[in-house]
Amino acid sequence: MNEPQVDQSPRGLLKEAQRVVVKIGSSSLTAQDGHLDVAALRGLVDVIAARHAEGKHVVLVTSGAIAAGFGPLGLGSRPKDLATAQATAAVGQGLLVAQYTEAFAAHGVRVGQVLLTAEDTVRRGHYRNAQRSLERLLDLGVVPIVNENDAVATDKLRFGDNDRLAALVSHLVHADLMILLTDVDGLYDGPPTRPGAKRIREVRSPADIEHVEVTSSGSAVGTGGMITKLESVSIATASGIPVVLTLASNVAGALAGDEVGTFFAVTGKSSSRRRLWLQYAAKARGRLVLDDGAVRAVLGGTASLLPAGITAVEGSFESDDPVELVDPSGRVVARGLVSYDSTEIPELLGRSTGELRDVLGEGYDRAVVHRDYLVLVRRGRRSS
Repeated sequence: MNEPQVDQSPRGLLKEAQRVVVKIGSSSLTAQDGHLDVAALRGLVDVIAARHAEGKHVVLVTSGAIAAGFGPLGLGSRPKDLATAQATAAVGQGLLVAQYTEAFAAHGVRVGQVLLTAEDTVRRGHYRNAQRSLERLLDLGVVPIVNENDAVATDKLRFGDNDRLAALVSHLVHADLMILLTDVDGLYDGPPTRPGAKRIREVRSPADIEHVEVTSSGSAVGTGGMITKLESVSIATASGIPVVLTLASNVAGALAGDEVGTFFAVTGKSSSRRRLWLQYAAKARGRLVLDDGAVRAVLGGTASLLPAGITAVEGSFESDDPVELVDPSGRVVARGLVSYDSTEIPELLGRSTGELRDVLGEGYDRAVVHRDYLVLVRRGRRSS
């Protein structure tokens, strides 16, 4: 008897994904009157529960807390001020999770709420704790329901939308696939409302969409848009995770590997959680200005940053904090974990490791940023 054939195409392999992160936006969960669209929520849960019944792991990253709250509070639109937004989220989050809990319970599936702030990803200890919590929930057969903790997040330290959060969570749990559910059926080669605009079915590399015109969200309830979704896609695919972007109503087809939405192929290899944290999540506490020789050494990818190549220190930080490494013009070339406090480094500037050992003693001849704790910034930007 012949063995059943497995579709080896990139899309065909999606149905075999053992661990999937599904992200759904506010606009897909909210009715026109501003209230939570319970029918849409239950439709999503039915599909995820079916996947769960196959023995697969699913993490749900959901927006909708603020959107669910402003209808019951009698607000006509998304709150503009932070305090009202936080209060609305506090009301809406309870309504949102209650609906998810009831809907999953109908399938005999338990859920666990995980509320994260950007602080939980910019601090390594918090990042590790989030990873352990998610892994344990999955081990226990629970579907984690992840959302940004809008009730306590501040304007200065927040994700601002759940697209980026979904990409970081996907890497955190070593997902095999990320699905972004939104109110359009994929990425178009121009604004979807423009006559003649066509859906892009597959993206193999960033060069495939360099010509695409994208805009921010026009939704009354969401904060993201195609720009944030493509940023999320870039993080995931560069980390070895393929992505499907499609309508919320197409989630079953996306999981089955059907030709729905836009498929984004992997562009990089899976990296360590530490490196992803450094590159995308960590908040730099300061900057080290490098001379041209040190820049070349760092960009070579095999050298640690030594004191001799540093010309200036900016900011206040402690040993083991993330810092930016910038060239003489101020352009960021790398990020890394520093081995000294900011108050210690000025005394080390321009000195060789041998000189430091002779003058200051053992321990001061170590690298300022070891290459194992350093990641290059792919597209340098001028740091403010």
